[in-house]
Amino acid sequence: MSTRSDVLAATRGFLGTPYRHQGSRRGVGCDCLGLVRGVWRELYGAEPERPGPYSPDWADTGDGDPLFAAALRHFIPIGNGETGDLVLFRWRERGPARHCGILDVADAAGQRVIHAYEGSAVVSSPLTPGWAGRIAGVFRFPEKV
Repeated sequence: MSTRSDVLAATRGFLGTPYRHQGSRRGVGCDCLGLVRGVWRELYGAEPERPGPYSPDWADTGDGDPLFAAALRHFIPIGNGETGDLVLFRWRERGPARHCGILDVADAAGQRVIHAYEGSAVVSSPLTPGWAGRIAGVFRFPEKV
């Protein structure tokens, strides 16, 4: 199996996991970053770094673009995403990336993204034009060794 298909299989295992701020455990609870952290652990073992505690409004109160910077440290930036790639979203133009998900297989409505939906659970949602217009970056998971 390819890394992308392994990423997608691990990510789909999180579907239905309840939303829990700072969580990263499949079936127990996770937020959007926790989804990526949990998938990383399933594929590679230990996380390359821990985010430390963060508040729900972390992207509005801090400096810089920490989510984007972390993605650059551990993932491979690419132009167009494919199934199994990490995608970051920003709500304001030139604002920090503050949400992330993993691209799912396209269906009749187009590309989909699996992400932790605040107040709900990990879901697969259509990547509508509104979401697509907020993409801050797309990254490939590193190849497994």
